[in-house]
Amino acid sequence: MSATGARPGRRTGRDETEEERADRMWVELIQEVRVAQTGVQILFGFLLTVVFTPRFLQLEDAERSIYIVTVVLGACATGALIGPVSLHRLVAGRRVKPQAVRWAAKLTVVGLVLLLATMASSLLLILRVATHGAFVPWLVSAVVAWYLLCWFALPLWARRRHTTR
Repeated sequence: MSATGARPGRRTGRDETEEERADRMWVELIQEVRVAQTGVQILFGFLLTVVFTPRFLQLEDAERSIYIVTVVLGACATGALIGPVSLHRLVAGRRVKPQAVRWAAKLTVVGLVLLLATMASSLLLILRVATHGAFVPWLVSAVVAWYLLCWFALPLWARRRHTTR
């Protein structure tokens, strides 16, 4: 086996050291997090303003509870998706970049799960207030299933199907 852990004669697809791989993966991760951060920050900012509208005082207790849960989920999603930036800053120069990339990737997945929960909760609140229809939970469930398919099932399927390791 070579220094990179690959068998002689077998191409790994990239000729990079562990540190170079960590650098590349960090750049890729931060680009991905930027997309998710923007979405969660816009949603969270919107949620923070809802409580100051006149309509908020007219909400039923159930809707207020959903709102509180939604705001807390949004705050947690924001924290998890900003976490990789803080992690990088606090461990920079400590020679732990490969580990930091793995930790940041896990924080990002947690942030995406929390963002999914925030989106579902927001949708539930909005549709309950807008329609009071019995179909609302079914519609929200369908949207959650769509998110699960797009954000997790398809990527995990592709990883399983196309990973050569």
